[in-house]
Amino acid sequence: MSGRARVTLFAMLATLLTSWSLAPLVDSAGWLLQAALLLAVQSGVGAGARRVPLGRMLTVASQVLVSLLVLMFLFAGKGESTGTGPMAYLVTDFGALFRRGVQDVGEFAIPAPLTDGIRLLLLAGVLLIGLLVDLLAVTLRTAAAAGLPLLALYSVAAGLSGGAGASAVSFLLAGCGYLLLLLAEGRDRLAQWGRVFGAAPSGRVSAASGYGGGGAGTGTGQALAPVRTGRRIGAVALGIALAVPAALPALGGGLLGAQGEAEGGGTGVGGTISAVNPLVSLQGSLNAQDNRVVLKYRTDSPQLGEQYLRILALDEFNGVKWEASGRALTDVPERLPAPPGLSEQVRATGTEVRTSISAADTYAQRYLPMPYPATGVDIPGKWRFEPAGRTLVGDQLGKDKFQNVQGAMYTVRSLLLRPTAVELQAAPEANPAVKAEYTKLPDNLPAVVADTARQVTKGSKDDYTRAVKLQDYFAVNGGFRYDTKVASGTGPQAIARFLADKEGFCIHFAFSMAAMSRSLGIPARVAVGFTPGEKQSDGSVNVSMRDAHAWPELYFEGVGWTRFEPTPRQGITIPDYSRADTPAAQPSAPTALPSQGATQPSAAPSKAEDCPPELKKLGECGAAAAQQNAGSGGSGPSLTTVLTWTLSLLVVLALPLLPLLWRRRVRVRRLSGGAVLAAWEELGDAAWDVGIAPDEALSPRRAAGRVVVLGRLEQDAAAAVHRVAGAVEQALYAPPGAEVSYGTLTADVLLARAALLGSVSRGSRLRALLLPRSAVRLRWAASAHWSSLKARATPGLTRASALLSRLPLRGRS
Repeated sequence: MSGRARVTLFAMLATLLTSWSLAPLVDSAGWLLQAALLLAVQSGVGAGARRVPLGRMLTVASQVLVSLLVLMFLFAGKGESTGTGPMAYLVTDFGALFRRGVQDVGEFAIPAPLTDGIRLLLLAGVLLIGLLVDLLAVTLRTAAAAGLPLLALYSVAAGLSGGAGASAVSFLLAGCGYLLLLLAEGRDRLAQWGRVFGAAPSGRVSAASGYGGGGAGTGTGQALAPVRTGRRIGAVALGIALAVPAALPALGGGLLGAQGEAEGGGTGVGGTISAVNPLVSLQGSLNAQDNRVVLKYRTDSPQLGEQYLRILALDEFNGVKWEASGRALTDVPERLPAPPGLSEQVRATGTEVRTSISAADTYAQRYLPMPYPATGVDIPGKWRFEPAGRTLVGDQLGKDKFQNVQGAMYTVRSLLLRPTAVELQAAPEANPAVKAEYTKLPDNLPAVVADTARQVTKGSKDDYTRAVKLQDYFAVNGGFRYDTKVASGTGPQAIARFLADKEGFCIHFAFSMAAMSRSLGIPARVAVGFTPGEKQSDGSVNVSMRDAHAWPELYFEGVGWTRFEPTPRQGITIPDYSRADTPAAQPSAPTALPSQGATQPSAAPSKAEDCPPELKKLGECGAAAAQQNAGSGGSGPSLTTVLTWTLSLLVVLALPLLPLLWRRRVRVRRLSGGAVLAAWEELGDAAWDVGIAPDEALSPRRAAGRVVVLGRLEQDAAAAVHRVAGAVEQALYAPPGAEVSYGTLTADVLLARAALLGSVSRGSRLRALLLPRSAVRLRWAASAHWSSLKARATPGLTRASALLSRLPLRGRS
């Protein structure tokens, strides 16, 4: 193996070993095998381009082109296409998948599921780092600088995981890969010096390898002193890098290991829920371009408009953000305890419904989405129950690994409660413990929040009336506008800005109403989950990313935690119990739409134009309502179409390389047999390719002199040309039977060819490689072959014509 090939191999190995640090970021390491294969293809293309040889920029360009083509072929059909043509399909699909991967990175916690988007980001990132390492270490011959992209790759893994994904093993693998790359490059440099210095073993030293050979009495060959010293220095440096952080505890928590306890951990019997903010990706979900389905369910609920899927409740406002407070977890009971604050009278008017839910493989939420209040859950896996919030949370399965809802199928039994406005209005004072906990507000809450709440609810006699007025203030008559592009701040100043600007999305409305309710002494918290979703023709309901939602829950004794809807967003149902008796004045913002319960039954079939949009979405408008979102056609070109166009594109891209490949094949055939005359022809074609046309009238010696002069060859190359010409004269004029021995024939021809290419400009060199002038021999050979065919066919055609002329012709006059 040549020195440059060895450096290429170890550059690829260093990149692959360093990419291991990315493995903890996802829940599957299968992408590493694909990364290894793609790195091998990219390195092979680079090695082949340097062997041709191509210029540095062309080498890098060829690697980039082949890498992109392989990635496009690998991920073709993995996403929805919006293009109409094959090229538009490939490019658009590739870009959309890349954007989806960026969204997935922001949405999922570590370890994230290996979605197609995340896999594309991982493979593209590793290929980019591998290209930079190959460029620096092999093409530019600066292996030391190749440590910078390797360090960047390792640092990205450590930064994304907060240190948890970068272990000592990952650091050791990355360090060993870089050290091996430096040793390979150092060995190649030593080989270029010729006979090396130092304590060489006895026997002959190969200048091409940098190592001593095994001589008599020496046993096996050993590494020379410079190589052994380099290995020792590298091993000591790597050992120090691993040992120093362990010896100095104050340096812990850096790139080598994770600090802190896992979420849900601890030494308690049941563990606790640590503070978590599930709203980090809510705005991204609402603005998602692909709007992927994350949940599917079927239910026997008679009111789909009330089928909200709740994830958890944020019950603590610390002045900076709303979050779930730390609470004890218990085992999941077969029958969940009664909801807090629910009286038997309200419970008796409710209905228990059954909902079967399946989660998408790309949805890795640790909290279980389910209707509220749930009375029983049937789900496989390890789950824990938090009684105050009535949520199920995935238990710890191992180090940094927790149970989640990804791909799960489960059944939830829940209560569909129907409290009336009279019951809520007559609710007694809340339980003192509940009121004390859920009316807490931070000291830094701006006064405008409480002042606005008192102004909006002025004249109200009970908490229910105050809650309805707050809801109508945001949803109907306050002049607020729904906009998902607004920055999603959650602190007290963000609430004050929201009240002044009057634009935001569900986070702003829910947080503000909950804070204002607490300022009025009404226990409140914020629930996070999904709106009911969209009913399908088969009776199932799809819940997509844009159905993500947040809403306030207010506590009324005898009813319990009750949902309100302050968000003026289409498709959201205002609960019947919170609806005013008289219609409101003309709204200044899009009015929240009525639920199906507000519609009085009629003998006549409902009309599509009389049905609210959110009920059309749920399919509850009767048979006369127009079906929306009917099944459409295919999502893009088929796999066969993609493969056909990809192969066609590869063929088109390969056409300019055909002359190059033909010349290489001819050169190998001419030089492999050791024939002097064939080698002389190859040397003449090499000169012809750079612009020195052959002159058949000259003798070999004069032709060689002409090539040397016109090609401006240096001494070594000129001597090689003359040696080849001398061998030709010997072969032509030697006595019959004499053998002409020429051991360095191939080396001399290749040396002369390289010198000829080096003596011309870059444009002429590219012309010689991609459009060689000697390729005209193909046309000459085809013309000669055609003439030979005509010559062989002419006698036969003549005889056939003579035979036909002798046949009798009937009907002659």
